[in-house]
Amino acid sequence: MFTKKTITDIEVQGKRVLVRVDFNVPVKDGKVTDDTRIQAALKTIRYLQDHGAAQILCSHLGRPKGEPAPEFSLKPVAERLETLLGKPVIFVPDFIGEQAQYAAKNLKPGEILVLENTRFEKGETKNDPQVSARLASMADLYVNDAFGSAHRAHASTEGVAHFIPGVAGFLMEKEIRYLGQAIAEPDRPFVAILGGAKISDKIGVIRNLLVKADQILIGGGMANTFFHASGYPVGDSLVDVEAIPTAKEILAEAGNKLRLPVDVVIADRFDNEAETKLVQVGPIPDGWRILDIGPETVANYRKVIEEARTVVWNGPMGVFEFPTFAKGTFGVAEAVAACRGTTIIGGGDSVAAVNLSGLADKITHISTGGGASLEMLEGTLLPGYAVLQDK
Repeated sequence: MFTKKTITDIEVQGKRVLVRVDFNVPVKDGKVTDDTRIQAALKTIRYLQDHGAAQILCSHLGRPKGEPAPEFSLKPVAERLETLLGKPVIFVPDFIGEQAQYAAKNLKPGEILVLENTRFEKGETKNDPQVSARLASMADLYVNDAFGSAHRAHASTEGVAHFIPGVAGFLMEKEIRYLGQAIAEPDRPFVAILGGAKISDKIGVIRNLLVKADQILIGGGMANTFFHASGYPVGDSLVDVEAIPTAKEILAEAGNKLRLPVDVVIADRFDNEAETKLVQVGPIPDGWRILDIGPETVANYRKVIEEARTVVWNGPMGVFEFPTFAKGTFGVAEAVAACRGTTIIGGGDSVAAVNLSGLADKITHISTGGGASLEMLEGTLLPGYAVLQDK
């Protein structure tokens, strides 16, 4: 399944290695508030350090508009990395300019350099070959370990590998192996759980999974659009109006493969303290909105999940940020955690929900990339992976 070279397939001793990591982490008052993504890259960084490579790390952070913005500096990230490694990390407030070039040139084996935010450079998101070439000129080899950015063809994620040999890091290998395997050759029954707000974000995923999965369990805001497409008024619930015709097509194609909630929790306003009712699925009165799946749905879904050999979950079952409407999501999280097959959580809000539920350590694989994992579930080849050298 995994067909690309990794860092274990190449000689790195004494080489300068450019590593694209995903250090797009939350920073507040100059401090990293969640270092999950930094931790995810440590295995690759330590391996390269132990094998005598001089490492030049680069990443984006946030969405600066192609020019320096102090609040998006990677300096606090470099400081956090230094703490986690317990070894010095050099930081330069420059990405591909003379300061970065000088620091890279003078880097010794075992040393680590963190460059400034890749997106402070206008040509980064445009995949400008001149930016890629300047970046490549600092190193002998390129390692892409930024799965969370591999779905974007940017200068530091795709372009650079046209100038120097590129291989995958351990995180990239793990992500592609789990998500790729789940889609290409899943142990069956293969169950997909899809939630979140909008169908339009996941049309490609649903269509691909209708062919690949044995069952698709639907929850979250996207269920409302399917209810609407089935002819039920849904009151003031969130509906993806533009996706209604598509939802009708999907329902017609899916047959028994697509499971919708049978009961839902409705509320008179979007608020944790709202008045709530548990109702069977049917016409929802005006002034009320669906904010979670009900216990009967959770029980139905649990039976399907229990028998699965592969489970992929992307998107919460309700507005889990409000404790009142988190029961559906947490109930499904418990079922996934108890499943004896391979369980994969694909990025974004579902990861936050599983972390909140305290069940993260019971899941086989939790993806670090929301958009990238969605594109893999669509069956798309990620540009930042496709460009790497074949084994």
